[in-house]
Amino acid sequence: MISAATHILRLSRAAFVLAREGVFGVVDPALVPPPGQLAIKIAGLVERRGAKSGPRLSRALERMGPAYLKLGQFLATRPDVVGVGLARDLESLQDRLPPFPQAEAEAAIATSLEQPINQAFASLGPAVAAASIAQVHRGEVLRDGALHPVAVKVLRPNVATRFRRDLSDFFFVAHKAETHSSEARRLRLVEVINTMSRSVAMEMDLRLEAAALSEMAENTDSDPDFRVPKVDWDRTTHNVLTMEWIDGIPLSDHARLAQANVDLPDLGRKVIQSFLRHALRDGFFHADMHPGNLFLDKDGRLVAVDFGIMGRLGDKERRFLAEILLGFITRNYRRVAEVHFEAGYVPAHHSVENFAQAIRAIGEPIHNRTAEEISMARLLTLLLEVTGLFDMRTRPELILLQKTMVVVEGVARSFNPRLDIWRVAEPVVREWIERNLGPVGRLQGAASGAGDLARVLTALPTMGLRAVAVLEQLEVLTREGVQLSPETIAALGRSEGRKNRWRTVALWIIAATFIGILIAVTRL
Repeated sequence: MISAATHILRLSRAAFVLAREGVFGVVDPALVPPPGQLAIKIAGLVERRGAKSGPRLSRALERMGPAYLKLGQFLATRPDVVGVGLARDLESLQDRLPPFPQAEAEAAIATSLEQPINQAFASLGPAVAAASIAQVHRGEVLRDGALHPVAVKVLRPNVATRFRRDLSDFFFVAHKAETHSSEARRLRLVEVINTMSRSVAMEMDLRLEAAALSEMAENTDSDPDFRVPKVDWDRTTHNVLTMEWIDGIPLSDHARLAQANVDLPDLGRKVIQSFLRHALRDGFFHADMHPGNLFLDKDGRLVAVDFGIMGRLGDKERRFLAEILLGFITRNYRRVAEVHFEAGYVPAHHSVENFAQAIRAIGEPIHNRTAEEISMARLLTLLLEVTGLFDMRTRPELILLQKTMVVVEGVARSFNPRLDIWRVAEPVVREWIERNLGPVGRLQGAASGAGDLARVLTALPTMGLRAVAVLEQLEVLTREGVQLSPETIAALGRSEGRKNRWRTVALWIIAATFIGILIAVTRL
């Protein structure tokens, strides 16, 4: 009870901030039950002047603290939960906060690295960027007799404690919503907060971000257009991440790109193909590829930073993505529908033909437009909207993929508004399909299946022995019955006695209630 009261008090403060920023003013009262309509009217009384201008929810979340800011950024990746319009509003959230003092940062780094700051680094400058979880400093290290610039990322002090507190409030709301709303259960709100919680937990262990950097470096070692910074593992711990400093041009700085005579249409191609190559070929992609996290180095390669949010796709999801893209290109809507059913995304009790009809409603308008007008990200957004009508459960990995594709496509088209997304994507998609769904891929799949079958056959003797042991135990139970010790029988008797006493008390209460009703009736 005390825990619930604590949640309610903290959430009341959050509701007040939302009301002050006019967030409840965008809610249609007709869609809210009468008690909620009264609450919306009361919220209107505390709304501050000027709150109706600008993105209201984003402004409110920025006021409510780091965890709410991170929640908003996470929900921006979930248009299936908050709606497309609200997701676009949340995209404007800026995870930029004032840096904490230099002395605190140096103390935290020295404690985490277990050595004085002047031994770990030749120099450590002031923070160059600060966000809700960590901030970044530019430093230098002495290696092989020369100074090398590095980026040093350090967690904010006590950030984990505050996030845990606010996340417990989010779980409280999600559990209550799922208890009382079938729509909340369909959207799996508890799982949404669980996913966010895991994501934040990974962001707050900088060794995991370093591992993501290392894994992507291995995956992209031979890519001509993409690379990632090198990790300095000797100066990386749970609270500190040290990596190569990137001196490239940020993709957000269009003026510098123009001054450097960068081929902007080709830059857009690199962004799209790099993302698709990582998603399809590797099943591991950077899920926050906004322009501020992408740089162009002196060799003309893209360099990505900030690997706190990563996406993964299994073999099934990669095949799903490749086949639906190919199906839309070839107008084979039946095949697109079948892929959904084969992947288990749409329940089997639905009709493949009806689902194919719904998909046709998405695909046909594409073929009435020129290539540069067709948005691959918009296509996936519509597809996920339609699947909701066919009881498709939320797939976090596909939503994150779709959201990242929206961002990547936006970045690419900012360099070339007439970019033909399909023509640029086609070589990567075709290469993956030929390798995985063509003759070579089928042979590899058969070899993998043969290996799985061999492992099952090898395990058969052990499985047989276990089965025999279980059957022997069942035979003993059938022949001799379940035998209980005297202590167990006595405990069961005491338990049953307590139950009988409470049943007797309940019956007397019910009887007394009926007698009272009868007396009241006879006196009327």
